[in-house]
Parts: sequence; C-alpha cells; structure tokens
Amino acid sequence: MEIAASAALWFLPFAAPICLYVAWSDLATMKIPNKANLALAGVFLVVGLWALPLAEYPWRLAQLAGVLVVGILLNAGGLLGAGDAKFLAAAAPFVAPGDALAVTVLFAGVLLAAYVAHRLARATPLRALAPDWESWQRTKDFPMGFALGPTLLAYLALGAVHGA
Repeated sequence: MEIAASAALWFLPFAAPICLYVAWSDLATMKIPNKANLALAGVFLVVGLWALPLAEYPWRLAQLAGVLVVGILLNAGGLLGAGDAKFLAAAAPFVAPGDALAVTVLFAGVLLAAYVAHRLARATPLRALAPDWESWQRTKDFPMGFALGPTLLAYLALGAVHGA
C-alpha cells in the first residue's frame, strides 16, 4: 500500500466514527447526512496538515474536487445517490493515489459482503432488531453507505498495518 502507515494512523481515529455513522445512517434512513460528509472533509482538512507532507496535501484536495465533479455527473445520470457522491468526494483525499486500484478491489469485496449481509438480515428475524429502518422497506434500493463507510475504514486500518 502506498499510504504511509503514519498517515493512516493519524486519520483512522477521527474518520472511523464518521464511517460507522455513515453506514448506520444509510441503513436507518437511506440517507448519508451532509454533516457526516462535511465532518469527514473537515477531518482531512485539519488532520491532513499533520499527516501528509505539505507538497502532497493540495493534490489530495484536488482528488476531492475531481471526485465531486464525477459524483455530481453520476448523480445527474441517476447512477449514484447524492449522499453517496458527496461521501466519495469527502473520502477521496484520504486515499493515496497509488492505492486507487486497491481501494476499488477492497470496495468490491466490502460491497458484496454488505449486500449479502443486508439482504440476509432483512429476510430473517434479525430484522426485528431495527424494525423501523428505511432500508428494509425499499426493496429495490441498497444503502450504499453501508459499504462505502466500512471501505474507507478498512482501507485506513489496512494502511495503518501495511502502509509504507
């Protein structure tokens, strides 16, 4: 992994609760709140100053802007929810550019596991633990935050252990 282990360790304790909140919120309401996306971006803006070399910091901010533009276009085309697009943009600067493919593969695995877990839980008595979740009712939709948040969390955890 190209992310520096020290950077991942800096980011992890601040980003982890936000990632978990995003997963829970999307399960419960089928929405990723703007406050979560702003908090995640804020974590990068502040912690990134200590975690990253100064020369790398603006390039990571450019990643946020680039992913936001692509996310807006995907949302306009009906391919991605607005909250998902904003979360992806807020998460983008945490990812070292050389790790983009690894994060894509990690996301594919987390998405598959999250989808299976969600569908199984919805079809079993586990559903009774949170009977009012919106994601149980919307049978054609999937709460993508349930996969997006844990993907960033897993990436940072892996980076803390296996990073450069």
